[in-house]
Amino acid sequence: MTLEVADDVTLPPGVCLRWRERRGSYRVAGEVENVSRLTVDPIDRVRAKRFVVREHYSGTFPAERVSVGLFRGIRLVGVAVFAEPAQRRTIPRWAPGARLGVILSRFVLLDELAANAETWFLARAFRALRRELAGVGAVVSYSDPVLRRSSDGSLVLPGHVGTIYQGFNGRYLGRSGAETETIAPDGTIVDRRGLSKVRNGERSDAHVVDRLVALGAPGPRPFEDPRAYIARALEDGPFRRVRHPGKHVYAWSLDGSTLAVAQSPTPKRRSE
Repeated sequence: MTLEVADDVTLPPGVCLRWRERRGSYRVAGEVENVSRLTVDPIDRVRAKRFVVREHYSGTFPAERVSVGLFRGIRLVGVAVFAEPAQRRTIPRWAPGARLGVILSRFVLLDELAANAETWFLARAFRALRRELAGVGAVVSYSDPVLRRSSDGSLVLPGHVGTIYQGFNGRYLGRSGAETETIAPDGTIVDRRGLSKVRNGERSDAHVVDRLVALGAPGPRPFEDPRAYIARALEDGPFRRVRHPGKHVYAWSLDGSTLAVAQSPTPKRRSE
């Protein structure tokens, strides 16, 4: 049974976030999936990206290092993506003892999977990561507690506090820094790294411009300076700026390396 979430609802303990065609919902704690029907294997980037872009609210795919698929028979029903950190200081900040660390950047299960499938898959995804990426010492992941809606009021992201990470013995490290996010009409976040690519004229910046235009921003003018274009696109496009209090941060040491000091108490509600 999936559970839709309203702004004023306090979530029951143990609910698990699910996705279907970029819409989030929850499975209720206590449900039991027949895991004998499930298998877990590494998958290639093309297949992982197709699944994540189709199902996850962000509609984007990160700088992948390892992708792991959850299968029911031959059908792909979940994907975990371990990715490069967006910023170099991320791993040293949260896992200072790790020589090599990755971000669990996407963890996407379809809404047909019962609650217990989540931890089952996460444990096996970590095992696959250690086999596929030699020397990985730490995994960091973020959970976004802020409920997000599209401009027409549709629920896009229910918000979550990392219950699955707590259940999988992730060390709670507090919040990432507060920041101002640019939100598109469909409720997704306009990626700051992508905007920087355009400003700096980096490779693969064309798809960033295409996405801005698809979201309703004006296109670039002939010979327009990239920095001027980004400023104009954000100003004239249908975007809104929202102050975010920071995401909850969790980490795991895979080789006994040092993590940042644990914080307490761990969050239990979206408002915390």
